[in-house]
Amino acid sequence: GFVLAVTVIREAAEEIRCYMRDKEVNSQIYSKLTARGTVKVKSSNIQVGDLIIVEKNQRVPADMIFLRTSEKNGSCFLRTDQLDGETDWKLRLPVTCTQRLPTASDLLQIRSYVYAEEPNIDIHNFVGTFTREDSDPPVNESLSIENTLWASTVIASGTVVGVVLYTGRELRSVMNTSNPRSKIGLFDLEVNCLTKILFGALVVVSLVMVALQHFAGRWYLQIIRFLLLFSNIIPISLRVNLDMGKIVYSWVIRRDSKIPGTVVRSSTIPEQLGRISYLLTDKTGTLTQNEMVFKRLHLGTVAYGLDSMDEVQSHIFSIYTQQSQDPPAVKGLTLATKVRKTMSSRVHEAVKAIALCHNVTPVYESNGVTDQAEAERHYEDSCRVYQASSPDEVALVQWTESVGLTLVGRDQSSVQLRTPGGHILNFTILQIFPFTYESKRMGIIVRDESTGEITFYMKGADVVMAGIVQYNDWLEEECGNMAREGLRVLVVAKKSLTEEQYQDFEARYVQAKLSVHDRSLKVATVIESLEMEMELLCLTGVEDQLQTDVRPTLETLRNAGIKVWMLTGDKLETATCTAKNAHLVTRTQDIHIFRLVTNRGEAHLELNAFRRKHDCALVISGDSLEVCLKYYEYEFMELACQCPAVVCCRCAPTQKAQIVRLLQERTGKLTCAVGDGGNDVSMIQEADCGVGVEGKEGKQASLAADFSITQFKHLGRLLMVHGRNSYKRSAALSQFVIHRSLCISTMQAVFSSVFYFASVPLYQGFLIIGYSTIYTMFPVFSLVLDKDVKSEVAMLYPELYKDLLKGRPLSYKTFLIWVLISIYQGSIIMYGALLLFESEFVHIVAISFTSLILTELLMVALTIQTWHWLMIVAELLSLSCYIASLVFLHEFIDVYFIATLSFLWKVTVITLVSCLPLYVLKYLRRRFSPPSYSKLTS
Repeated sequence: GFVLAVTVIREAAEEIRCYMRDKEVNSQIYSKLTARGTVKVKSSNIQVGDLIIVEKNQRVPADMIFLRTSEKNGSCFLRTDQLDGETDWKLRLPVTCTQRLPTASDLLQIRSYVYAEEPNIDIHNFVGTFTREDSDPPVNESLSIENTLWASTVIASGTVVGVVLYTGRELRSVMNTSNPRSKIGLFDLEVNCLTKILFGALVVVSLVMVALQHFAGRWYLQIIRFLLLFSNIIPISLRVNLDMGKIVYSWVIRRDSKIPGTVVRSSTIPEQLGRISYLLTDKTGTLTQNEMVFKRLHLGTVAYGLDSMDEVQSHIFSIYTQQSQDPPAVKGLTLATKVRKTMSSRVHEAVKAIALCHNVTPVYESNGVTDQAEAERHYEDSCRVYQASSPDEVALVQWTESVGLTLVGRDQSSVQLRTPGGHILNFTILQIFPFTYESKRMGIIVRDESTGEITFYMKGADVVMAGIVQYNDWLEEECGNMAREGLRVLVVAKKSLTEEQYQDFEARYVQAKLSVHDRSLKVATVIESLEMEMELLCLTGVEDQLQTDVRPTLETLRNAGIKVWMLTGDKLETATCTAKNAHLVTRTQDIHIFRLVTNRGEAHLELNAFRRKHDCALVISGDSLEVCLKYYEYEFMELACQCPAVVCCRCAPTQKAQIVRLLQERTGKLTCAVGDGGNDVSMIQEADCGVGVEGKEGKQASLAADFSITQFKHLGRLLMVHGRNSYKRSAALSQFVIHRSLCISTMQAVFSSVFYFASVPLYQGFLIIGYSTIYTMFPVFSLVLDKDVKSEVAMLYPELYKDLLKGRPLSYKTFLIWVLISIYQGSIIMYGALLLFESEFVHIVAISFTSLILTELLMVALTIQTWHWLMIVAELLSLSCYIASLVFLHEFIDVYFIATLSFLWKVTVITLVSCLPLYVLKYLRRRFSPPSYSKLTS
């Protein structure tokens, strides 16, 4: 009962903590529109049909239909990285007839209803209709994914009102997470296995004893008596010791000052951390900070990095100061100034192109000092926020602002830039060609209001732009160089058009847009007629900022024999860049990008192509992965497991969990999943060991995980130091407890066999209880403080972790060795006692028991590798407990006999015979085949 109570209390404490945390998350306050005005409501009390107001930067509490927004342009941006792992913002549109209403409270006056499809798992699609009945005639609007606000997304602009459509289990984000399973550590399963073996041994020994009595008399009762006598073979106290051990490990992890803020949510499995073979990590928010930074501007002959941006600034400045005050031409213009001038104009052209060719809108918000309208009129810097679907574009525009050319205004038809001198430049947008995944480029045609010049600007991926720009000899090489550093490269180009050229283009473009057959093809052809012989301006390199110390952490994990897989919902290009940037794929490794496959034949060919490559990282998209797993699951997993690194992009949340499950089934190795978003929860719960990183975005992952850390870099220490220690300590502890119970059972067996197989107990009541509790409990338990190497050494040599992957600390081999030691020691003590004390047979109990206790205490001392002051205290405490208790136990032990000299020397001899050989063997083993960690400590 006590054993089970300890386990139950420990698990209950965790459950209660979990419940409290969930309650905290579920009681976030939102505003709800009612007939009585707006009321505050807890997120757990939101029901279907409620009208909920969500502010900017607030999380959407339930799946809603978007009814109206405070933004003037009548749309809003959503951040969805918690839902699908994508960094790009999504544009959402309100229902038109509700957006047209004068105020939000008018929503309560109209009679209307929403018809929606049944809840399903697909986050990228939605079908429904909105009907307003009280208008004449009734208004019907179709609803698509563009009108939805799914739960666990965050509003990035404006204040929105929505009507709740799904709640609770029907939410898209909840349907995408699998049910959590309760995790049992591999270590516990191994210990259970050993316990079963010991149970088998117990039955066998009892049967042998009865057989040696020739099954005389009521032998079936004898069997039961023997089963009770030898029941010590099964170490019941093992569970308690291990459970207490786990509590100690969790406490040590929480108290570690090198990894502050780490929380152990599930203390059942700290040993799992010591033998991870596969680490599956998310990208957005875990490896990267999800903040884009402009890193490089390359003009062919010259490149500007982060440290030389002030030069770009001075070039821009000089252009605009010269324009305002052009001095009369000086005859002796030196060559140097000419070169400088051409350089400045090249830089200026490039910066201007970057500042104009994008889809970014500057938005002004009141900051308490100036209100919105005023800020917009004066282009107030402190109030300006850039909005765009892609964070890359925002990074580019923020960079042009930092070098002096600021985007201050933008609407459907015009763009305003501000020069360093404060002048406003006006441009009219004539045409815009948006970015698509097929074309991989975007274009814009603008007219400069002051000069009337028409320019076509374009930017796109190097693959497509190489064929569009004029021939040059540096583009391909430089793109390759920048890509190897993990930068996302965009090629920027321009072409000046005369009025006639533009009019001709526009006529053809409008014509193409009106055609009924093959419209998209004709439109593309017309645009392509412009995209020829464009002037190459520059390359820009943008990088998703990595979390601190990601590279050294990944390096450590790789050296420890852990294979890292990156599973992300983001795009292929971004994922590949991050993998290179974080050195997940080392400089020397090739990357094999798995082509998009849709059917069995293509998958077969592509797998064969991949099989020919060696030591090469794999990049595969979620769709191709699904096809491969459908037809060639075994072959694909076999190839992927041999890869040094694997990157899966465009992964759905359930797919991440499926990959984890496959890895566990195929390899039988332990997996660890790391993530920070709601889309990583399934993967974290499926893995043997789930680690959540507390992100800026909510806490879903860290609440669902077994361990929660504040930064990715803490993972190295969690595994290398704490995981390794927990596993080795638990292994030593469990084997010692088994040894402790086997010793006393061996003595009982020897005792019974000497006295004609009588089923008589050797030790009475209290001695047996005291033996496994008060006399030996503290020293044995103090093994949980043991460590073989200092934590700095464990971090410095991750190869030490590799040794554990084979599961050597606790195996059948080590178990057998301990069983043999126990049998040897038990027999020596018992026979020794019988041989040396033939005359005083009455005192056999006192002698053998004292020797046994001393042997146990010495064995603990033999096992310990690094002494801790508490261990010494435990040893002395146990010894003094035993000596003190002798006074009370005079019914078992004769105190006057113990005080004699003969007793002392005989006990000493017995104890030495039982322990000395083991000390000698240990010394020889350390001398001639030392374990790897001892080579580092000596």
